[in-house]
Amino acid sequence: MTKTETKLTRRQEILQALAHMLEISPGSRITTAALAKQVGFSEAALYRHFPSKSKMFEGLIEFIEETIFTRVTLILSEESTAVGRCEKILTLLLTFTERNPGITRILTGDALAGENERLHARVLQFYDRLETQIKQIIREAEIREGLRPKIGLNAAANLLVATAEGRVAQFVRSGFKRRPTEHWPEQWNHLMHSFFREVLTTGVNLNATVSENSV
Repeated sequence: MTKTETKLTRRQEILQALAHMLEISPGSRITTAALAKQVGFSEAALYRHFPSKSKMFEGLIEFIEETIFTRVTLILSEESTAVGRCEKILTLLLTFTERNPGITRILTGDALAGENERLHARVLQFYDRLETQIKQIIREAEIREGLRPKIGLNAAANLLVATAEGRVAQFVRSGFKRRPTEHWPEQWNHLMHSFFREVLTTGVNLNATVSENSV
């Protein structure tokens, strides 16, 4: 193993240990001393890999972003309908948080109390990016499928993301007992029951229009 590979492995060990401590100590603030003890490093060794605890949290946020948005790209290529895309993207978020309870504390801000404001802004940016993606899917639904939300575009996208985000918050608040995916299929079907309405089209070849606009 090269020196660079060893460094990357050490960084991963630190981030995994931080995620584990966030999971087993809900509501608690993680200190570098406790983290160093968990990993088996000295605090000085921790700082050789991460200049600050904020950078460690940033490393976990980057993992969240990469995992979620890489998969979102795949969903967009595999699923053609707006309802299917939105459902799979939000289910992805709920499933990811359910499988990574410690990291989920970062997404709710629970683990970031007293930490650098930049971290809070980064989490806000994550949700804004997710909502923007949902908004784009809903906007394209009118062109692709002749569907338009019954409420305004911004309100519609926010409703879907806020509903999923609320389930994530419940998961953390319950000490990881209330699973984010619990009742989700029924709730999703209820949301979609009156979410879209059909709009009249002008008889234009919508598929051709989409193709031409994408060139």
